[in-house]
Amino acid sequence: MKTLKIWRIMFMMLAAFSIASCSSDDDDKDITKEIAMSVSAEPGVMYDLFDEIGEHPIECMRVMTEDEPGQWQNLYFSGIKGFIYERGHEYELRVKRTILANPPQDGSNRTYELVRILGDKKVEDVAGPVEKEVKSEADIEYEQQCPIEKYAIAKGGEYMVDADGKMTYADGTPTPEFDKYAQIYLENILDKSHPLWQSGARYMATYAYVLSPLTEEIRLVPNTHSGFLFKNILTESEMSHVQQSMKQGETLHYGLVLCNVYKRGIQKVEFTIKKK
Repeated sequence: MKTLKIWRIMFMMLAAFSIASCSSDDDDKDITKEIAMSVSAEPGVMYDLFDEIGEHPIECMRVMTEDEPGQWQNLYFSGIKGFIYERGHEYELRVKRTILANPPQDGSNRTYELVRILGDKKVEDVAGPVEKEVKSEADIEYEQQCPIEKYAIAKGGEYMVDADGKMTYADGTPTPEFDKYAQIYLENILDKSHPLWQSGARYMATYAYVLSPLTEEIRLVPNTHSGFLFKNILTESEMSHVQQSMKQGETLHYGLVLCNVYKRGIQKVEFTIKKK
């Protein structure tokens, strides 16, 4: 009788071990399922995993899955393999969702792949980045509670350029090469106690409208996380003018209307380029 008891205990332990092993095996497998997904015509705003203070907003898709109704989630524009999102279009999709058993440390635990597009509806008057033509500074629409002194140009915004196109700061410190990495760096000067210091994408510089003294054309350039590349701000003809036509000591005054991810103004900053 005692031997039978021992065998029973051993059998129960073996069964429990087998169940645990099966469970462990299941945990190591990806789970793939085909689901319905809605994509909003209006893009959203998200932040990179390592952007802990939310300083650099990223435009993205807003999606909702059939098993989480009413819950809109942000997803990178490239987040659905085989699908190209167009702003202003509302989509109904069938996608293959894979929940990764071992996701990368710097990424999501879910991947999506397009199966087919069930619906594609163009929606008028979608809120989002302003796409209207900006012909003058007066055409730039400002965000609510703006302009506000949130940013300043590093080193006073004074730059020197010689006849060869080499650029330095006013104090003589060299910058990177003009046609590669030379930037206008921005500094966040708003006090951290201010309610708008970290209040989302509406008060962060994602773009800038360039106000040039050499042309009436107003161009929109992107922020490169820490500032704006000079090669995007000055056209080739403007740089040629600085090198070949300007006299020593002559100065050009530029303006940048900093804009948020919706292309609405935040504040205006200015910088100068002086012929060395």
